[in-house]
Amino acid sequence: MFTAHFRFLSVALLLCTPSLGLCWAGDNLAAETRPNIVWIVVDDMSCHFGYQGETLARTPNVDRLAKEGTVFTHAYATAPVCSTFRSAMITGMYQTSIGSHHHRSGRGELSIELPDGVQTVPEIFKAAGYYTCIADARTEKKGKQDYNFSYDQNQLYDGVDYRKRQNGQPFFAQYHLRGGKLRNVETWYKETVQGLEGKVVDRKLIKLPPYYPEHPVIVEDWAQYLDSVNYTDIEVGRIVQRLKSDGVLNNTVIFFLTDHGISHARGKQFLYEEGIHIPLIMWSPQRQGQPQVRDNFVAHIDLAATSLGLARIPIPNWMQGRSFLDDNANPRQFVISARDRCDETVDRIRSVRMGEWKYIHNTYPNRPYLQPSQYKDSKPFMPILRELHASEKLNVAQSLQMRDIRPQEELYHLPTDPWELNNLAALTDHAETLMQLRELLSQWETSTNDQGRIAESEAMYDSDMDAVLKKMRTKNPEAFQQYQVNISLMKLWQSQGK
Repeated sequence: MFTAHFRFLSVALLLCTPSLGLCWAGDNLAAETRPNIVWIVVDDMSCHFGYQGETLARTPNVDRLAKEGTVFTHAYATAPVCSTFRSAMITGMYQTSIGSHHHRSGRGELSIELPDGVQTVPEIFKAAGYYTCIADARTEKKGKQDYNFSYDQNQLYDGVDYRKRQNGQPFFAQYHLRGGKLRNVETWYKETVQGLEGKVVDRKLIKLPPYYPEHPVIVEDWAQYLDSVNYTDIEVGRIVQRLKSDGVLNNTVIFFLTDHGISHARGKQFLYEEGIHIPLIMWSPQRQGQPQVRDNFVAHIDLAATSLGLARIPIPNWMQGRSFLDDNANPRQFVISARDRCDETVDRIRSVRMGEWKYIHNTYPNRPYLQPSQYKDSKPFMPILRELHASEKLNVAQSLQMRDIRPQEELYHLPTDPWELNNLAALTDHAETLMQLRELLSQWETSTNDQGRIAESEAMYDSDMDAVLKKMRTKNPEAFQQYQVNISLMKLWQSQGK
C-alpha cells in the first residue's frame, strides 16, 4: 500500500501529461524551451477565496487563475504550521520523515541535518540548469524560507529576482506573501486598508464558523482576516502582471497555494479542516480556456515532484511526494497530516483524511486542547475565548476547543459534519471505519519512519528554547517571561506523565 510513496517516476512518464494539455515533447529540447516554474505561497490562509464560495471575498486575480487553470479541491498540508510545512514542501518529503517535524527546530546549538541523499527542490532545479530565486512579494528581498534543517542559502538560491538569470535560462521562482498575518501586525493591516482603498469587508456581514462566538473582538479579527484575503489577491495580481510584462508568462506554470489555515483557535497548528485544508491552483498558458476541477486527494509535498516533472527533471526515488499530473501514477487514496511541538508547546497529533472521513489521534489526551502557547495566547481572540469559557458563556460547539482534556481518538463524517463537531469515535456503528483508519495511520507511521513516535530529547528541546529566549530577552521581555512559564509547565507535565 505504501510502496507507491517511494516509487521512482521516470522522466519519460512526465514529458507529457495529456489530460492537462501540458506537453513538451522531445528528449533533447534546449534548456530555454523548458517551462518556468513559479510558486506563490501565502501565509496563514484557509479556503476563503471567491472561487471557493466565500461571498465576502473580492479575489478576481486568484479566481482567474482558478477559472483558467486546474483547481484541486482536496489539497492538504502535511503540517499545519510554517516551518514544518516549508521543510516538507522544499524537499518533497514528510517533515516527520526528515526530522523537521517540530516547529522552528534545529535553531540552537544542536542542529538538524537532512538524511543522506535528500536534497532540496531548488538544488535539484539548479543542477538541471534553472535559475533559482525566492522573494518576498512586497519588498522583493529574500523571501521566507524557515526550514528546520541546516542549509546554505547561497547553495539553494541564486538570488531573489528571475530577471538576473542568464539570457534564455529557465527559472524556478518562489514568491511568499504575508496572507493572514496582515491582520496581526498593525502597520501591515494599515497597508492592507490602503491597498484596498478603504473598501474593507462590512463587519455586519461577517458569519463565523459555529465553533467561534459572536463577540465583537472575534468578529473584527475575522473581518480583518477577510480583508487580508482580498489584499493578498491584489499582490497575486501584481506578480502575474510582472510575469506578463516581462514576456515570460506564456512559458510559465504558476502554482498558487497557502501554507496552512488561518491562525485561529481551531486553525493553524491543528488538524481540523480549518488548519490543513488549503487552496491549490495550477495555471499554465496551455490550459487557458480549458479549466479543470480535480477532487482527488493531494498532499502539499506533491508540489515538488509535480514541478520537477513539468521541467522534465527526473524525480528522485527518495522523494515521497508524487506528481499529481501523472496519469500513470495511482492517485492518493488518503492524506496524512501531523502536528508536533509548536514553539515551546509540546504536542503530537496525527490525522487521516480518506473518503468522507477524518480521523485524528491525540497522543496527549490528558492535556488541554489549547495548551499554553505564547504565540497563540498573544492573538486577540484567545483572551476573549478564555474569558467567555471561564464565565460559562460558550455553547457546546464553542466549548470544544476549550476542554481541559481531549479524546485520544476523533472521527468525523465530513459530508454531514463539515465543521467537525460530532465525534463519532466512540460509536459502535463506526467501529470498522475507526479501526481501518487507525491501522492505516499505524502503517504510515512505520513505512515513512515517523520520527515523532519518539519524544524529542530534552537536550534538543532546551537547545531550541535557549535560542528563542536569547532573542526574546531584550526584544520582548513580556513574551520572554511567558515562554519561561510555559517551558516549566511543559517539563512538569512531562515528569507527571501527562
